[in-house]
Amino acid sequence: MKKITLALLLAAAFLAGFGFSRLTTAPNAGPRVTGIGGIFFKAKDPAALKTWYSKNLGIRMGDYGSNFEWHQGVDSTKKGFTVWSPFKETTKYFLPSEKQFMINYRVEGLTQLLAQMKLAGIMPTDTVQKTSYGNFVHLMDPEGNKIELWEPNDVEYAKMGSVTTK
Repeated sequence: MKKITLALLLAAAFLAGFGFSRLTTAPNAGPRVTGIGGIFFKAKDPAALKTWYSKNLGIRMGDYGSNFEWHQGVDSTKKGFTVWSPFKETTKYFLPSEKQFMINYRVEGLTQLLAQMKLAGIMPTDTVQKTSYGNFVHLMDPEGNKIELWEPNDVEYAKMGSVTTK
């Protein structure tokens, strides 16, 4: 009985500490990845593949694939987007990676995140591209996967009128 009581007290203390730290730590403290911004992959016939996904899975397609629209967890009044897009298998966009896919990560604090990564010896493969709907830069991970970091401006992205799959 003493062991059970001790275990319950330890568990309660841990949970109380965890709960307190969650209350006192801002959910968006510091530069970080906040979600998946897009999945990009190579395909032999992107148009046929988009047609197949649309016909068989009901994904609404635009010129570049589909946008999945969702509401952000921290503030459910704000929209967010995740892009699904097949590229021609001969695309050079994924270079220098030889992989069949690239993941786009949504980030907060892109400038600070890049500074931290540079201190760790991780250099981008290009310069930050600034657009009305957000800022983009590319990196290589240790496995040779090219990744895209996107600091989104979801309000401007929504104004672009992309086809969405909700």
